[in-house]
Amino acid sequence: MSVKVLAIGKKHESWVSEGIERYGKRLKKPFDLTWNLLPHSAREGDAARQEESVRILSKVGERDHLVLLDERGRNVDSPGLARHLQGHFDAGQPVTVVIGGAYGVDETVHARAGFVWSLSQLVFPHQLVRLILAEQLYRAQEIAGGRPYHHV
Repeated sequence: MSVKVLAIGKKHESWVSEGIERYGKRLKKPFDLTWNLLPHSAREGDAARQEESVRILSKVGERDHLVLLDERGRNVDSPGLARHLQGHFDAGQPVTVVIGGAYGVDETVHARAGFVWSLSQLVFPHQLVRLILAEQLYRAQEIAGGRPYHHV
C-alpha cells in the first residue's frame, strides 16, 4: 500500500522531478508515492472539468480514501495531516490524493472525497503543488514515526 497521486497535467518539470525524487527516496510504505499523471482535456471550462473528473474517478479504487487538494478545503497542520493519514493506513485503507486540472474538478469528485485539503488559501502552480505534496508526505511520515524532522 502506498499513497497514489492522480494529477491532471504534463509530466514533472526537471526541477520538480529532482525534488520529488529527493523526498521519494526517503519515503517508506505506507507513505511512499506512486504518480499517475492524466492529460489535460482539450476542452475548456465546465466541459474540461467534467471530462477530467470522469478520468480521475476511473482511477480511484472503491475502498480508497480520496484526498482532494483544493484551496477552499480544510487547513490542517502537519501533525494533523500525519494523524489523518496514519489513521487510514492503520485501517488498511488505500489513500489517493487528487490534484485537479486548471478548471478544478466537478461535484462528483468533491462528493467522493473523504477529505478536501487546502495547502493554503493561495493558489500555486500545479508543478509546485506536486513538490509541496511530496515534502508534506515525507514530513507526515517522520511525524508518525516520532522522528525529529518536524520541530514544533
